[in-house]
Amino acid sequence: MSNSELTRLLVTICTYNECENLQALIEEVHRFAPDAHVLVIDDNSPDGTGQMADELASHDKRIRVLHRSGKQGLGSATVAGFRYGVEQAYEQLINLDADFSHHPRYIPELRACLESADVGIGSRYVSGGGVVGWSWIRHLMSRGINCYARIMLGLPNRDNSGSYRCYRVAKLALLDFDQVRSRGYSFQEEILFMCRIVGCRFREVPILFEDRRAGSSKINWKESVMALWIIFRLALDRLTRRRVTKVRFLAINK
Repeated sequence: MSNSELTRLLVTICTYNECENLQALIEEVHRFAPDAHVLVIDDNSPDGTGQMADELASHDKRIRVLHRSGKQGLGSATVAGFRYGVEQAYEQLINLDADFSHHPRYIPELRACLESADVGIGSRYVSGGGVVGWSWIRHLMSRGINCYARIMLGLPNRDNSGSYRCYRVAKLALLDFDQVRSRGYSFQEEILFMCRIVGCRFREVPILFEDRRAGSSKINWKESVMALWIIFRLALDRLTRRRVTKVRFLAINK
């Protein structure tokens, strides 16, 4: 593929205390997508992740850094990346976790999804996908939340809670991000719900989700309970046709 044919891609990485992973992760992103711009969205990490990102950006013009004043939640950080992607008129946007649980080797397949869809989902729960390093309790929780989201929100995908996705930015531009309720992990289901409302087509490709290489997980039981509650509220929105787009609410009863 020649330089003139490369799609303008933004890869967003939301960070909080990911100093041990960040440099190696960005190197791997550029190994599989050398044309990608990487936006690091850091919530004032005490371990110096933001400063490391600035140092990396000073040596590589493909890296950008967005500093936020404190830990404001994964959902709001991801929205900040979406807003940046829309404002800068990128064509594709990939979001991946900062801890290597989403390996960059899947980026080419996720980008290829947009040839026939608007959102490509790196899926743990389609044939060929899977998870490494989880306890049976975490497996049960993840399967349960995905089943719950499919029933409550009418989402057609097998994996609605994972965040490793490639979005068509023109579709993200239709969404009213001010309407987003979630600040934590339920954001992943909410944004798919909003994308479905604006008529997005979804495609899932298998990935192997690997538990983090370094650092500690941010998931806790309070986040899980909050996710269940927000998905329930979104289900009520589905019934009452709450407006979530910049143009109009498209009724979905399929």
